[in-house]
Amino acid sequence: MNAISSEKGTFLGLRKDLVLGLIGVLLFIVGDGLEHAWISPYLVDEGMSIQHTALLITIYGVAVTIGAWFSGVLAEAWGPRKTMLTGAAFWLIGQVLFLTIALPSMNLAIMIPTYAIRGLGYPLFCYSFLVWVTYTNPQKTLGTAVGWFYLAFTGGLYIVANYYASFMIPIIGHVGLLWSAMLWVVAGTTIVIIFVKGRMRESVDMKEQLKILLSGITIVKENPRVGLGGIVRMINSISQFGLPVFFPTYLASYGFSTEKWLSIWATAFIVNIAFNLIFGIVGDKIGWRKTIMWFGGIGCGIVMIIMAYAPVIFGDNFVAMLLVGCLYGAILAAFCPISALLPSLEPEKRGSTMSILNLGAGLAAFAGPGIVGLFIGSIGAVGVLWIFAFLYFTSSILMIWVKSPSENKAEKHETLIS
Repeated sequence: MNAISSEKGTFLGLRKDLVLGLIGVLLFIVGDGLEHAWISPYLVDEGMSIQHTALLITIYGVAVTIGAWFSGVLAEAWGPRKTMLTGAAFWLIGQVLFLTIALPSMNLAIMIPTYAIRGLGYPLFCYSFLVWVTYTNPQKTLGTAVGWFYLAFTGGLYIVANYYASFMIPIIGHVGLLWSAMLWVVAGTTIVIIFVKGRMRESVDMKEQLKILLSGITIVKENPRVGLGGIVRMINSISQFGLPVFFPTYLASYGFSTEKWLSIWATAFIVNIAFNLIFGIVGDKIGWRKTIMWFGGIGCGIVMIIMAYAPVIFGDNFVAMLLVGCLYGAILAAFCPISALLPSLEPEKRGSTMSILNLGAGLAAFAGPGIVGLFIGSIGAVGVLWIFAFLYFTSSILMIWVKSPSENKAEKHETLIS
């Protein structure tokens, strides 16, 4: 089945009929992200070990991985609207169970499955919308449109969520904040119910739906470059999910409070938002692959090393760490074009390629905390940051082989001429 095409106009590179859906994504992800930056130290303060906290967040990451993989193929088979609503249902059910049963008991055996149910929700909701963007937005501004998606996603998850949390925790407490998260999620879901319409392709029967689901696996064998791109996408977000597990505690040993950490983390992603758009435009101009290789992989590797030693050098200097956080947020955005590059490798199977891309994003939610849990006890925070740096440098090497169709054609043309 072919994707449904449209000639609808764009607004700053994004199709006009996608704008309201983007607002729904922003509101939803605010609700999802309210506890991400503080749940680990909070649980440790409540008596849980950092290893058990890392385990809880790692299993949550497994659920995110599953939801992320299904988001692409289900959005293609069912349509983005139905997939997004399915994600919202998982999130709300998991949140209620976590708050009413798991958290009051502090029983890890109950906390893990309930938090995991919630973990299925946000990738199904948010990444399905990203698949829709890659299918329907004009190709010439796709990098910019993806930048807009990550502006909303990052702005909600890391900026609005963190500032709202730092403001509301003293007023309603940690548990009250988690209950208020449901208001944000319901608001985002309501916008989707009212405004997200249309399909990416003609309606398909059950046999075709199963074929689409399987293509989310077979695409890696058919085009190994898609698999490499998925690995790069995983490495991209490893620090985003790994740092909140241990970095607040690392900074606390140098005199930084939780409130200062939240300010650094939120400010980093204010910068990230601006640079998502900048690197989206840069990628459209100089090439998506080059942007990811040189600015993303190598740049983030260097920043991880800086983050390892900045507290040692500057101590409790808040301004210095704030600047380091801003550098991190800016350079991390250079991976943004990966969401435009991968679908271009298989234009007729964008849902399948996006499933691999989203799977990579989900694996980061598992791998980041997993690395922390495995190594924090033996090599400490500095050692973990060096592992992250090594992975980022590796992503630049992998990008050598993830070439767009236009790059391959240009190379074949040069070969013929020579």
